[in-house]
Amino acid sequence: MVAAAPKQVLVFGATSAIAAEVSVLYAARAERLHLVARNADKLAEVARRCSGACATVTVQLADFGQLEANAATVQKAIATLGKVDLVLIAHGDLGDQLASERGFEQAEHTLRVNFSSVVSLLIPLANHLEVTRQGRIGVITSVAGDRGRPRNYTYGAAKGALNVYLQGLRTRLHAAGVAVTTLKLGPVDTPMTRDHAKHALFGQPQSVARSIVRALDACVPEVYVPSFWAVVMPLVRNTPEWLFQRLPFLSGR
Repeated sequence: MVAAAPKQVLVFGATSAIAAEVSVLYAARAERLHLVARNADKLAEVARRCSGACATVTVQLADFGQLEANAATVQKAIATLGKVDLVLIAHGDLGDQLASERGFEQAEHTLRVNFSSVVSLLIPLANHLEVTRQGRIGVITSVAGDRGRPRNYTYGAAKGALNVYLQGLRTRLHAAGVAVTTLKLGPVDTPMTRDHAKHALFGQPQSVARSIVRALDACVPEVYVPSFWAVVMPLVRNTPEWLFQRLPFLSGR
């Protein structure tokens, strides 16, 4: 029996704790990986972890906040891989909610990092995969996008907008045989949440990464990670506003 050719996997935001674990899992399958991120030292460390698993790994530096450069970033990544079977977009930033309420500059930063920069990557990626008529796109969003809460509604607004964008993109690309998976993550114990008090609902990067890979393998349209959020979030979304505002664990800072 002839072994299946390694898949070509492209990861944007590869140095995030979750994306790094996902990359290691794909490397263990000897997939061909191209990792894109901003920090050279962190990127080299993720590549080192992946290379140890007999995968072919290349890296590329990019600052996704430079929106006008993202189309060229995507084209360079595609040219490096030659063929793209799977894309994971995994970058994001919680931002400073209080600062985003005091002035537009911080609000715009949060919206740019979590929404605009992702869309600026998705447009050239979607156009390419639509032409090749194959491939999968996975995008990490957040349960925060399901309902605005005082503690993170600027971040949540960006993720909510991204969820809607991905719904439309998924339907557009369906006819071309391209799958789009929305990965709605609950809070995860990573450096991004280092200042947050941890509780039992926090996921761990390794188990979250395994769930992400399973969802992408299955081409699931939308998934909550960890899976218990699929039970929790409908309750959060559908609580009447008059009651929501009286429940401190939902409406508090």
